[in-house]
Amino acid sequence: MHNLLEQIKQVGLVPVIKLEEPEKAVPLARALAKGGIPVAEITFRAPGADRAIAAVAESCPDILLGAGTVTSTEQVDRAVSAGAKYIISPGFDPEIVAYCVERDILIIPGCASPGDVSMAARMGLEAVKFFPAEAAGGVKMLRALAGPFPNMRFMPTGGIGPENLRDYLAFPRVIACGGS
Repeated sequence: MHNLLEQIKQVGLVPVIKLEEPEKAVPLARALAKGGIPVAEITFRAPGADRAIAAVAESCPDILLGAGTVTSTEQVDRAVSAGAKYIISPGFDPEIVAYCVERDILIIPGCASPGDVSMAARMGLEAVKFFPAEAAGGVKMLRALAGPFPNMRFMPTGGIGPENLRDYLAFPRVIACGGS
């Protein structure tokens, strides 16, 4: 398994961060690390995501920092230039996945169907984001998806909270759960 995936698995959680004010990124990242969660996914759902990523990458180099809600190759370039170590997309976009694979950038695309997971496996990916997890059938659907893809690992995100987090983390093929 990719070294970054192993590191993320050790933590088990990937906080999804949407910041309207990029200057709040570093204090938040430091608080997460101090609380034992040295992982962050800063999403491109808010302007200035690349500035927030750059600030965290510079001030907190030990954070496993990724860029989320990446929907274009231009955002991939901005995220990686800013210091993101991996890319997470909300859906399976073959252009973004191929772009990242060609550049040896870890990409974890959103997948909610056997077709999505099959394409990810064919492109050599080791892990996908199961999104939207609860709306797509929860742990039951995740188990069904995992059956035909024995080498795929999953990062469920979407509708996961204190009431169901343990159920997801108990499934051995889950590397971590994401959430806001």
